[in-house]
Amino acid sequence: MNIYVGNLASDVTDEDLSNLFSQYGQVKEAKVIRDMFTQQTRGFGFVEMPGQAEAENAIKELNTQELKGKNLVVNEARPRRDRNTRGRRPGGGGGGGGRNFNRGGGGGRGR
Repeated sequence: MNIYVGNLASDVTDEDLSNLFSQYGQVKEAKVIRDMFTQQTRGFGFVEMPGQAEAENAIKELNTQELKGKNLVVNEARPRRDRNTRGRRPGGGGGGGGRNFNRGGGGGRGR
């Protein structure tokens, strides 16, 4: 199960997450998400645990638990959305209100 872990302190590492969640079962991967340019943490991460029951127990026990001075937000991660359709409706673009700005019209040139 993929688990979302939010409200992370800026000094939390992948290893910190792995160590914390491994108390509840096997951890396949633990990753703190970082800004691609500055490499500073973005305040959240993901933990992959193969055991469903262990993952659910970890979520229950660790949600609101303190780690490095901040209370964690822990829940099942939602499936990743396709980046190409984020914020857009399917079916193409909208119209421009019926005006054609390429035809003459003066624009204040005094005919």
